[in-house]
Amino acid sequence: MTLEEEALFANDTFYLAFTHKDFEAMERLWAADHPTLCIHPGWRALVERDEIVESWRQILGNPQQSGIDFYNASARAFEAVVMVTCYEELPGSVCVATNGFVKEGGDMRMFHHHSGPCADPPPPTGPGDRRRH
Repeated sequence: MTLEEEALFANDTFYLAFTHKDFEAMERLWAADHPTLCIHPGWRALVERDEIVESWRQILGNPQQSGIDFYNASARAFEAVVMVTCYEELPGSVCVATNGFVKEGGDMRMFHHHSGPCADPPPPTGPGDRRRH
């Protein structure tokens, strides 16, 4: 598998963990050794792994939190870093997201997530590009 393919698989894992409110999977996915950055829509930037993991504990533990779909995921490798861009469909809105991945201990781990509102999102480009979780 290429780094891009591994990152797209890890990206799928991220959205599955989100939709299924699987905190343990989300915690395992985040890098432990690489610097981290997470920006949830409307939140301040979180840079410490512990505060990022805690933010996911709060989000995934919220019974009002809906699942999420994503589409048009694409990956670009920059040396050992892979950035995935995609669109997130939430009830009533679409966000554009970047998710960054690096290899840690032989596995692809997330070190970056940034999601924000998208005023003019594109439609999914093909039937295989929308992920329903």
